[in-house]
Amino acid sequence: MSKPIATAVTGAGPKTDPTSPLGALEEFYRAFNARDLALMEQNWLNSAEASMDNPLGGIRRGWEGIATVYRRIFSGSARVEVEFFDYTLHVQGESFLAVGRERGTLDANGERLNLKIRTSRWFVRSDGRWRQLHHHGSIEDADLLARYQTAVR
Repeated sequence: MSKPIATAVTGAGPKTDPTSPLGALEEFYRAFNARDLALMEQNWLNSAEASMDNPLGGIRRGWEGIATVYRRIFSGSARVEVEFFDYTLHVQGESFLAVGRERGTLDANGERLNLKIRTSRWFVRSDGRWRQLHHHGSIEDADLLARYQTAVR
């Protein structure tokens, strides 16, 4: 079993190499926190096999379905920023799994929520780099989940 990594992945540092697992994770968080849909598309596998299951979009399949969730988050008035921490990386041949937690904030309509999300991201190697194939996120606190969904919708 991998030892948990304490250093947070924020995407705020210098541009990283998406041919490494850490670089692919940094790229995702850079795209998310900067609201950069073009970079987000580069990070995801553009395939009908791609899938996402999260508190805002439910289950989405294929890049276009996944992109609708990011478009809603990026174009809305709510501002969401997260970082990935307390995670493990599991590399197996042409894929890797990142399992950990996200913490961050949502600012909307004068209200700030402190987010706590359990998160896993599965990447596969495609075209010489890592691309995200699946994401799953869960918010355990039912009240926080309801407030988060209302603020972003």
